[in-house]
Amino acid sequence: MRPTRLLTCAAVIAGITLPWPVRAGDAPSGLAGYERPFSAAERSHWAFQPPVRPAVPSVAHSDGCRTPIDAFVLAKLEAAGLAPAPPADRSTLLRRVYLDLIGLPPTPDEQRAFLADDSPHAFEKVVDDLLARPQYGERWARHWLDVARYAESNGYERDGAKPSAWRYRDYVVRSFNEDKPYDQFVVEQLAGDEVDGSNAESQIGTTFLRLGTWDDEPAEPMLDRYEQLDDVLGTTASAFLGLTLRCARCHYHKFEPLSQVDYYRMLAVFQPLKRPQEERTDLDRMVGTDSELAAYRRALAKTEAELKPLDEALAQITTAVRDRLFAAAASDPAATGAPARDAARTANAKRTALPTEAIAAFRAEPSARSAEQKQLVKKFSDQLDREIREAQTADETNRRAELEKQVAEFRARRPPEPPHGYIWYEEGQAAPAMQVLRRGDPTAPVAEVGPGLPAILARHDVPPPVPTSHSTGRRLWLARWMTRRDNPLVPRVWVNRIWQHHFGEGLVASENDFGVMGDSPSHPELLDWLACELVAGGWRTKPIHRMIVLSSTYQQAAAYGAVSPGLRPGSDESVRQGAATRADASNDTLRATDPGPPPADPGQRPGLNAAAASDPENRLLWHWRTRRLEAEAVRDAVLAVSGRLNPEMGGSSVFPPLPRAVLEGQSRPGDGWGKSDEREAARRSIYVFIKRVLAVPELELLDAPDTTSSCEQRTSSTIAPQALTFLNGEFMQQQAGHLAERLRRDAGDDPATQVARAFALALARPPRPEESQTAIDFLARQCHQIEADARAAGKLPGDTQLAALRAFCLVLLNTN
Repeated sequence: MRPTRLLTCAAVIAGITLPWPVRAGDAPSGLAGYERPFSAAERSHWAFQPPVRPAVPSVAHSDGCRTPIDAFVLAKLEAAGLAPAPPADRSTLLRRVYLDLIGLPPTPDEQRAFLADDSPHAFEKVVDDLLARPQYGERWARHWLDVARYAESNGYERDGAKPSAWRYRDYVVRSFNEDKPYDQFVVEQLAGDEVDGSNAESQIGTTFLRLGTWDDEPAEPMLDRYEQLDDVLGTTASAFLGLTLRCARCHYHKFEPLSQVDYYRMLAVFQPLKRPQEERTDLDRMVGTDSELAAYRRALAKTEAELKPLDEALAQITTAVRDRLFAAAASDPAATGAPARDAARTANAKRTALPTEAIAAFRAEPSARSAEQKQLVKKFSDQLDREIREAQTADETNRRAELEKQVAEFRARRPPEPPHGYIWYEEGQAAPAMQVLRRGDPTAPVAEVGPGLPAILARHDVPPPVPTSHSTGRRLWLARWMTRRDNPLVPRVWVNRIWQHHFGEGLVASENDFGVMGDSPSHPELLDWLACELVAGGWRTKPIHRMIVLSSTYQQAAAYGAVSPGLRPGSDESVRQGAATRADASNDTLRATDPGPPPADPGQRPGLNAAAASDPENRLLWHWRTRRLEAEAVRDAVLAVSGRLNPEMGGSSVFPPLPRAVLEGQSRPGDGWGKSDEREAARRSIYVFIKRVLAVPELELLDAPDTTSSCEQRTSSTIAPQALTFLNGEFMQQQAGHLAERLRRDAGDDPATQVARAFALALARPPRPEESQTAIDFLARQCHQIEADARAAGKLPGDTQLAALRAFCLVLLNTN
């Protein structure tokens, strides 16, 4: 924490009033104590200034620059007396870019094709091909879903499903594959129902606002309502603006120039939103253009009018039989205490087995039923329906069958229902009042405020929101301000996220916090240049990807100390050092994008000492930073290598099998977790159902994101259960078996050929001679061990070679 902030914090705690410079303009009436004046230094904070496109710097060794990105990076390296690492070898680079852009390793055929292409544009062609593949959207949509706190259940004890939430996931995948301009992407997620030409696609985009947790039985409904709005505002501010605005809910922000008035003005933008629900049931809504929805409703009304007399006739049969059942139950001597002589009269009358209170609930008018009666009706409806059908006379049964046949014919002609989206809605142009709340308490309003922007960012007068035909227009107003060309935060925050997922960390390492307390950018000029490039290029993301992955910076070797300070990239000495360093590096893991750094040897690698001493965290990007792949990419890569990956895209989510112990860990064991067959379960991990209180072990153990809030950066833990699960778990055991069968099909029975094929599939490179021999020896020993164990147990050994190959595959898939 910075010293000035320590002073501020201490002063606040002590109740001391600091001499803040006063911003021009008076506070709204009654809100003087809820404003937060800010200083000139805060006003001049780099992130609050509109980005200005800097000139590309001149560097001494421009021959090492493939894109303008390299010039910005190399300029800082040269100023520090450092040189970049040499290029990664072609096999490593190919695997890196495949995992990076589509989240899957290259196939052996793709490896051979690239290595055989000696044209200067070979890598460029690979990049363009990967960016055009549909798997690109699946890979990069997952990054955004982290930020959007995407999940398909509500959390809390019951953790009910969010109906149709999966459509948002498909919307994000499509948006990336179509290279939808980012400004449009922002607008649709905040106000897709308010834009001109609003349709199903743009309306589904607003699911972003509703993805947070939801308590279906809150102890304090009013407080819960503000919790929901706080989630919407906080996620919007962090995801798009990189601001921690929700910290100003109960008091002015202790560390940023953000006040409670700023918070509640922004909250007023979302105050008109209504949540579709029926008591404790979460609902979705139909989506589509106004004309599509109107046409559907007209056609539906016509069909319903035709069905009405048929439904009434069916209802008459149901009511008549039900009344007989209820009457028989009422005249039951056991229930009424009538004399035994009346028993003979009622012995043969069919009666309901429903309890008395349930009968009373069904007899009550629907509009007059209590909450308890509604629950009884819901609970016993199926039972009563069965009883009614069993108690019908033959004539009633025949008449019902005839009517139901006619109803089915009419319903078959009903128009197809439009898709549903998991979205909020607004009731009209009028907005409820928004009050600043003392200490965030909904029962302690202070004064009313209208929609507004954080004062620190409001450099120009912004016209007020203009209502649409069906809404207040406030969210569209906010989205349009966010996507102005001069917005200081939105383009910076987005290009920083793109950089983060290519390099493991953003140019601003606090990706959700660009405020005064956030990290300073390592390359501020490069950040602004990329932000301006994004806007100038029509806010499209793929050109930014392309520029990054084609840069020399991206294509560096992973090992550190690759080049001594002052060596020009590409010189004979730098190539010699780089080759020596790469010889020590390993690329044999599914779990890392690239090999880790070799151990330091001060006596042999002078470059290591100089670079590591001056920039141990690699902030200057003098080598490729290794990192473990995310959980989904590990699982997908394993499925791809085993040959079992199902490439089907989109649609409802799938449910891989879970261990019984995991299911029994719920408050209601197994509730809400469906069943998918093996082929469906083998789809990419982005299509796995995300249940907040129940996680797939292979994903959870590799640090799947916390979905309760926007996740800017996943953790990367190393714990014992990872090894135990990936060696002993059913998923990895199955995939090792599938890979063994694939190797036998592809490579026959020769162990050396099997090992070479396995390395090509799993590691995208041939085995080194010592690795090949070690693997062959392992297979032979394993065969002997399996045969010996079978003899000792008095059993037949079975296919020992396949069993040994399966064990080898399990080791290979777990190699680190």
